[in-house]
Amino acid sequence: MLLPIGRLAVIRSFPPERYLPALTFVAIPGLVGPLIGPMLGGWLTESASWHWVFLINVPIGALGCAATAIYMPGEPLPGSARFDFLGYLMLAIPMLSITLALDGIAEFGLTRRAVIGLVALTFAGIVMYCVHATRVPDPLFSLKLFDIRTFRIGLLGNLLTRLGGGAMPYLLPLLLQVSLGYSPFHAGMMMLPVAAAGMAVRPLAVRLITACGYRTVLLVNTLAIGLTISSFALISPPQPPWLQVTQFALFGAVNALQFTAMNAITLRDLGTAGASSGNSLFSLAQMLSMSLGVTIAGTLLDQFMETFGRHTHSQTLTAFHATFACIGIITASSALVFARLTPEAGVMTVRSSPAKEG
Repeated sequence: MLLPIGRLAVIRSFPPERYLPALTFVAIPGLVGPLIGPMLGGWLTESASWHWVFLINVPIGALGCAATAIYMPGEPLPGSARFDFLGYLMLAIPMLSITLALDGIAEFGLTRRAVIGLVALTFAGIVMYCVHATRVPDPLFSLKLFDIRTFRIGLLGNLLTRLGGGAMPYLLPLLLQVSLGYSPFHAGMMMLPVAAAGMAVRPLAVRLITACGYRTVLLVNTLAIGLTISSFALISPPQPPWLQVTQFALFGAVNALQFTAMNAITLRDLGTAGASSGNSLFSLAQMLSMSLGVTIAGTLLDQFMETFGRHTHSQTLTAFHATFACIGIITASSALVFARLTPEAGVMTVRSSPAKEG
C-alpha cells in the first residue's frame, strides 16, 4: 500500500517531463534498506534470534508514521470516487488463485485437477472484471488505461522482467548458505554489492536514458539482466571472492537501470486523470510479478532438486545452476515486449526549473 501512495505523491507533484529524474531521486533512499537489511538480518539471526528480523520493523515503522504525520499533506484528493469493492474482489481472488496454482503441487500437495481449476478460476475472474469495468462509472482500474501504448507495453514488460527481480533475493541467499556453506551474516554481506551498485547507477541512469532513449536502453539492458542472472549458473566454491562480488555488483547495476527505465516509461503518459488508477495497477503488477518470481523460482528449484538430488552440496549446486539459467531465459524474453516500443518513445526534455505543485 505504501509504494503506490508514495509514487502517486511524486507523480502529482511533478510534470511528466520530470518523472524520470524525480522517480530516480526518490528511489535512492529506498535502496538503503536493501543495502543494510541483509547484513543486519544475518547479524540479528546469529547474535539474537530470527524473531528480531521482523521485530526490528516496529521502531522503523513508528518513525515512518511520525514522518508522514509531520511532512505529508493531509488534504483529500479532489473528486475521489467510491471504492470499487466488487471489482477489488474480482481481481483479488484471481491473484490468490494463480499464486496457489503455481505453488499448489510442490508446496500444498494439490492434485493436477485442483491446479487446473485454480487456473480456470484466475481467467474467469479476470474476464468477469473486464465485463464489470465496462459497466460501472468508476471501476477500480479503468480499461481505458490499456489504450495508452507506453503504459500497456511497460506494464507487460514489468510483469515479465520482475519475475527475475523477484526471484533473485530469494535464490541468492539460499545459494550462498545451502550450496556454498556461507553463514547468514556472510550471505548478507554478499548482498551489499547488489544494493551499492544499484545506488551508484541510479544517477547515471537518467543521463543514459536521455541520451539513448527508452527503447534502446530497455532492449539492451533486458538482455543484459538475463545474461547476468544466467551467469550465476557458473558460480562455484573455487570461484575467487572478488569475482563473486563483481558478479553481484553487475546484477545490481543492470537491475537498477532496468527498474528506473521501466517505471518512468510506464507512468509517463498517464496524465493527471489516469495517474491514480494507472499507478495502482502498476503497483499491483509489480507485487504480483515479484511474488510469482519467488513462486516460480521455488518450484523450479524443487523440481531440479528432485531431478539432481538434494543430499550433497554438489547436487544442490547443480539444481541452483539450472534454476538460474531458466530464470535468466524468462527475464531475457521480456525484451520482445520492449521491442514493441517505437523509436520515437524517447525522453521528454528534462527541465531544470522546479516543478509546480499539482
